[in-house]
Amino acid sequence: MTTLDAMKAGARERLERERTGLVALSRRIHAQPELAYEEERASTWLAEYLTDAGFAVEAGVRDIPTAFIARAGSGPLHVAICAEYDALPGIGHACGHNLIAAMAAGAGVAAARVADDVGLTVTVIGCPAEETGNAGGKILLLDRGAFDDAHVAMMVHPAPVDSARPKMIAASMFEARYTGKEAHASAFPELGINAADALTIAQTAIGLLRQSIRPTDRIHGIITRGGDAPNVIPAHTAASYIVRSETLDELRELTPRVIRCFEAGALATGAQLEITGGDQPYAQVLHHAGLAALYQRNAEDLGRAFFELPSSASTDMGNVSLVVPSIHPLIGVNSLPAVNHQPEFAAACVTPEADQALYDGALAMAWTAIDLAADEPLRDQFIAARAR
Repeated sequence: MTTLDAMKAGARERLERERTGLVALSRRIHAQPELAYEEERASTWLAEYLTDAGFAVEAGVRDIPTAFIARAGSGPLHVAICAEYDALPGIGHACGHNLIAAMAAGAGVAAARVADDVGLTVTVIGCPAEETGNAGGKILLLDRGAFDDAHVAMMVHPAPVDSARPKMIAASMFEARYTGKEAHASAFPELGINAADALTIAQTAIGLLRQSIRPTDRIHGIITRGGDAPNVIPAHTAASYIVRSETLDELRELTPRVIRCFEAGALATGAQLEITGGDQPYAQVLHHAGLAALYQRNAEDLGRAFFELPSSASTDMGNVSLVVPSIHPLIGVNSLPAVNHQPEFAAACVTPEADQALYDGALAMAWTAIDLAADEPLRDQFIAARAR
């Protein structure tokens, strides 16, 4: 057995010992979903788990109460493993963040088993609020220095199937609020200013805009307030929208066009428009080709099979990937026909297949970190690149 094989065997042995506890952690988080920046229980459970595993844990980092940083090892190569643990409104962990959290913890513990021997510093970064679509936890942590000394960043996301370099595009979420004037809808409608009409005009304009945007662009949203009573001219309406493009540059071109659709509603009706959010968009994910290849090889050694996916989503890991060499592969939980953000997918994230994905994703990440640290020329390239 080579030294590298021995290191990987040590990581695997540690993960095997942690397997039951990691599955329990995943299912505990799944059973008690928490929304963005409210993940008090999940972040505490993860911090406690990593503390018990020998990590030095700092909670509430960078003025974010539900973020944490857990560190082990003292090697020259610093690998950051990102944990997500926020849920979706109404449908809980229908994006499988319970698995992301447990995989990150498992990868960290497995890699820490041999960190000093192979030359690793391993940090698990607790990243809240990925599902917000604007000012996600990783963006704030990145801006506030949490990734400054990381040479590599990685995470694995559950999906119907495995994919090493899934397409992840830029996105911006904002809220549009109209303020008009109430009046009796039948007796004195001429005295009102209809905020619902303003929103209808905006949505109609967006529908027409879709015929003149790129095929890769996306515009979608929901009405969060439509009025209070049918016999009262609505004075207050609101909508939450997401705009997506393949890159931040394309997103910056598209977003003002969408905003003008909302401005058209205000102009036509006389309602006042207020736009909030959208100021900290998610960037496209730049997968590091070499790291992705290492991860795929390690996952294939565990029996995983990979596919190319035509679909595209968005994540604040994109912002990290533009600064730190990163990977964000998908790992399959055998959920089809259910896909992410469906209630059926939430159910698929607490099955034996999901438990196996947890184990495989954690070990593949740990092995990828070990491969990188053990290859001195490659390791030195990553260290030098971040030093520039």
